[in-house]
Amino acid sequence: MTAAPQDAGRADARRNRRKVLAAASQAFDEHGLDVSLGVIARQAGVGAGTVYRHFPSKEILLEAVLVQHLDDLVDAARQWAGRVDPVAAFLGFLLEVVETSHGRKHACDALTTQTSWPRPSLSASARRFRQALEELLRAAQQAGGVRTDVGTDDVAALTVGCATMWSAHRDRNGGARIVRLALESLRTPMAVTQGRGFRDTPGALHTTSRCEECGDRLEARFTGRPARYCGATCRQRAHRRRLGTATPS
Repeated sequence: MTAAPQDAGRADARRNRRKVLAAASQAFDEHGLDVSLGVIARQAGVGAGTVYRHFPSKEILLEAVLVQHLDDLVDAARQWAGRVDPVAAFLGFLLEVVETSHGRKHACDALTTQTSWPRPSLSASARRFRQALEELLRAAQQAGGVRTDVGTDDVAALTVGCATMWSAHRDRNGGARIVRLALESLRTPMAVTQGRGFRDTPGALHTTSRCEECGDRLEARFTGRPARYCGATCRQRAHRRRLGTATPS
């Protein structure tokens, strides 16, 4: 069966809306809030009329971009809570917030510098984000890995500061290191001395670990998957051992 014309039209409208939001997010990041709707329409590959039908003003479009960003982070918080322990989930989520927000200075500044444009949807998304952050923080504190003298407002302010520091750093890995050091301050003293690190996840920052074969310390890595072996020799030795053909030492 073929889709009814009305269904096809709604699907096209949803696709166009997503394209406009993606283009607007990129345009705001790269060119600031003064970028025109015409430029955003061309970048999205749609006509200016399509943009105006979905977003009658730039302020409404900016609000929609921020709503999408916050809603994506709420979804991420749920995923973190469901796949790792509470402390790793909390810190991993904060890293994701910082990583996805540090390049969005222009749009995020609008949250604090502009008060005249519509924001009912944004307020609702902000409440959902705060609730998700509070739940992760409370669970991490109850698990004993995060200080109990910090609250949701403290954590939110820290992530904003981390995003600013990362944006100001010329070197991505250097900025990531500064962010990791700042977020480490949220751990309880016991968790710090035990050397608990951030769990593996795309884009997360990894702390020092040890080679699975020889036990030597591994270099800290700031992107990608954490290393398992100190070099090719240990990697090959572990591979031969798994195959049952390891040579005697």
